[in-house]
Amino acid sequence: MAEQGFNWLDPFSSIDLGIAEHSDGIKQWAIENREAIQPFKFFFDGLIQGIERAFIAVPPLIMISIIVLIAWQAAGRRTAIYVAVALAVLGLLSPDAWPLAMTTLAIVMASVILAVVIGLPLGILAGKSDRFQAVLRPILDTMQTIPAFVYLVPVVMLIGIGNVAGVIVTVIFALAPLIRLTSLGIRSVNQSVVEAARAFGATPAQIMFKVELPMATPTIFAGLNQTIMLSLSMVVIASMISVRGLGNEVLRAMGRLDAGKAIVGGLGIVMLAIVLDRITQGLGRSGRERGHRSWWRTGPIGLVAQLIDRKN
Repeated sequence: MAEQGFNWLDPFSSIDLGIAEHSDGIKQWAIENREAIQPFKFFFDGLIQGIERAFIAVPPLIMISIIVLIAWQAAGRRTAIYVAVALAVLGLLSPDAWPLAMTTLAIVMASVILAVVIGLPLGILAGKSDRFQAVLRPILDTMQTIPAFVYLVPVVMLIGIGNVAGVIVTVIFALAPLIRLTSLGIRSVNQSVVEAARAFGATPAQIMFKVELPMATPTIFAGLNQTIMLSLSMVVIASMISVRGLGNEVLRAMGRLDAGKAIVGGLGIVMLAIVLDRITQGLGRSGRERGHRSWWRTGPIGLVAQLIDRKN
């Protein structure tokens, strides 16, 4: 068969950059160097299992009470009622719904902890440096543009399947909003306040932790809220690489065309999303929205403090 010549009207059919072959080389490199990543895998696996065991070990009613008290402290009584109803509905969906939800919550919590450890410093640096933000912006754009399924392949090549790979994929997918909104919050701080603090002799660290971060807290928590929601949206996709929890239940139900289990798993994810969304929104309220009161003057802690003051 004669070799096809170059076609100026269709140049792409005769050009091969060998990307597929290079990708196979990356796969081989990942397989050969997988042992070097095992200590990190064991660390994250221990973190996930520790959180999961702690959540499952606590009886459901006690766990609901703890979460409702946190919601009351963070966002008020009305939100606490919403959270209590959502958790009760979650527990009544199925006998297996609660332990699966705790597994999913453990994976989301591990992902969010890792995202905060990585994203908060990067967001602060981006808020302080125009050059660093210019370098970081296209990376974040790429992270938010690439479909979530694409992240599965390189992570599985390096880590293998399981909860650790699911957490890493989730962090990559959900990290960008936290970095962007942390940077936005730092840049939105009133510079006259910063200059006043500097004029009174505040050090850069004092300005950061006592002026800029407190004033940027609502915006930072908005980014944290988005990161948590994106983490929850990733649980079904991550279940394709053997990540346990409600997402795996939905995936298995889809494979068996079991509408009942799919609805139970989907509603469980929705209930968890409602709970986490309400709590993080409450944590992100500004001092004006709290009535210019300290956080410990409201909620159950404030109630206990009032009772102690009355006895004294």
